[in-house]
Amino acid sequence: MTDAVPRSWSAEPYGGGGGSERTVTLSDLLRVPLHRIGAVAVTAALGLVAALGYVTFVPGLYRANAVVAVRPVVTDAFSPSGAAADRAVNMNVESGIATGTEVVRRLAEMNGQDQRDVRDALEVEVPAGGQILRFSYGARTAEQAVRSVNLAAESYLDVRRSMYERQRDEMLRSYDESIAKVAAQQAAVQKRIANTRQGGTDTAAAELTGINSQLTQLNSARTEIAAVDVNPGWVTQTAEPALVSSGGRQSMFVLAGLLGGALLGVVLAFALESVDRRVRSADDARRTSGLALLGTVRGRRGFGRRGPVAADIRYVAMAIAERIHQPARVTLLSAREDPTPITARLAVALAVAGRDVFVADDSGRLDRLRDAVLVDRARLPASVDPTRPAVPKPRSAPTTADETTEVITPPRRPSPRPVNRRTSPDPDATLTLPRPASGPGGPNGRPGHSGEVRVGAGSVLLGTFRDGARHPLLLFNAPPAETDERGVAVARQGSAVVVVERDRTRQAELRRLVERLRAAGVTTLGFVLTRDGRG
Repeated sequence: MTDAVPRSWSAEPYGGGGGSERTVTLSDLLRVPLHRIGAVAVTAALGLVAALGYVTFVPGLYRANAVVAVRPVVTDAFSPSGAAADRAVNMNVESGIATGTEVVRRLAEMNGQDQRDVRDALEVEVPAGGQILRFSYGARTAEQAVRSVNLAAESYLDVRRSMYERQRDEMLRSYDESIAKVAAQQAAVQKRIANTRQGGTDTAAAELTGINSQLTQLNSARTEIAAVDVNPGWVTQTAEPALVSSGGRQSMFVLAGLLGGALLGVVLAFALESVDRRVRSADDARRTSGLALLGTVRGRRGFGRRGPVAADIRYVAMAIAERIHQPARVTLLSAREDPTPITARLAVALAVAGRDVFVADDSGRLDRLRDAVLVDRARLPASVDPTRPAVPKPRSAPTTADETTEVITPPRRPSPRPVNRRTSPDPDATLTLPRPASGPGGPNGRPGHSGEVRVGAGSVLLGTFRDGARHPLLLFNAPPAETDERGVAVARQGSAVVVVERDRTRQAELRRLVERLRAAGVTTLGFVLTRDGRG
């Protein structure tokens, strides 16, 4: 048996044309998540479940607000503040005091929390150009948020008031000391005037007048300091439970969990793709194997779209028939997948053109092959298979009760005695039986193949490789080459066709299969790309 000698193995890298560089396009970036949609969906579902669990089991954050109007400390509370009221008080300093240690300590003692947690929950905002402090406090319950933010506002006012009172007390003490010194000087001058003679009283009187004026000024200044209103401000808006806003934002958490899970799924998809490289297109298979493309068998998408797939098979059959001359042995090899579907369909496509095809299998898949051949033959349209009638056979009319019923007599079993032989009356005589005729498979009576299936102008026969060794056209359904070497051994006696399944065949396994074929000296016609094993 001889095959057409194809071109020899090329010494260039797989894929031909020099290097194996490939430009990554936007479609490649979208292709990986789409092919790994299962991992992306599972990760997104996990993120959604985690977000729902957080929203369900972790209580929401309630935030309460209180507003404090800050005023400068002045002697006349009824005097207007002027156009630059925000400059009378340093609001940055006031904000620092509002979030200072004393205020935080009081909140921590009341709530029984750590001061760091209180600092994280307390926020103070200062609007630009105003004398307002907006206190905000977040807690797990609305009551705690209201109580804490009101306490923070009151604590700020108390701290600021105590600071002003200490400053006022210090100033009053200083004035009291100055007044006491001047009063002592006044008493000394008065005593000196009383003890001085009449001629020296003019100088002492002038000195006493100055001391009295100084004492009057000190008393007036002390009176102003004592009249200062040290109130730092007022709480203009207290927090109420009805005004508390829930800061949980459950919908935002759920959406964030879903989007975060999807993003992690995309990252996981690229990680899995980098570890487990599979054949995604004909270019990937050609670049990995360095073989010629015999054809692409598309998968059936949707209901009633079987025509293009059948046409793809016939194109592949024509490409294989162009490269071989009978007698020929063609082995269909795959790395780890089962080539049974494509083998059956190729046999049907070759038989329709008028060839007698023998399909051999030594791995116990003859029944599957026969079923697949029968199914594919039934799918052939009448325009392809001339033996199939274009119009279906009409149904026969049912018989009525008046019609006579034909009685079918079961056939009689053949007699064990030979025909036209007389039975010997001797009881010791030996019964002579006729020798059965040899069957089509050999003298043992075992069939050489599992039967013949007429397809179009040709036929498909099924059996083992030994049964069809002398057949003009033999298709060998080889087992996966990763676990069984019989396919490569049979391919050495003829030619091989590599079957590549899209999204299932790994590039490393395909490359290893091609290297094994090359090392064994197998003539390889090319490869056929199928889709998900449905070709």
